Amino acid sequence: MTTRLHDIVGEYSLTLDAGGLAVDAAVAAAGHEPNGYFWEGLVQFAWPDIAERLEFDSEAGMFCAVGGPSDLARLKAAVESVIADPEAVRDLIARAEVSGFEFDD
Repeated sequence: MTTRLHDIVGEYSLTLDAGGLAVDAAVAAAGHEPNGYFWEGLVQFAWPDIAERLEFDSEAGMFCAVGGPSDLARLKAAVESVIADPEAVRDLIARAEVSGFEFDD
């Protein structure tokens, strides 16, 4: 599993090591860098109801979301449903572009 849910002194975070994922080629083919900032944007576009309740602390090599355990558990399930599915990621990127969403990667 490449996503991890952490509890550090009552603060919960979900991290994903960017790069080396099965979907990296699909992300790059769509003109994006498969880094933490890309994943942050994808989360904000694809799951705005969850994203609005989280804070983000992503870096080039890592996606990081901070928030409550139930929101992070929902986000973990959502992200895990696409990180190994290039077609799902291509679809989300295409939908984001059609809607005018701009990734900051």
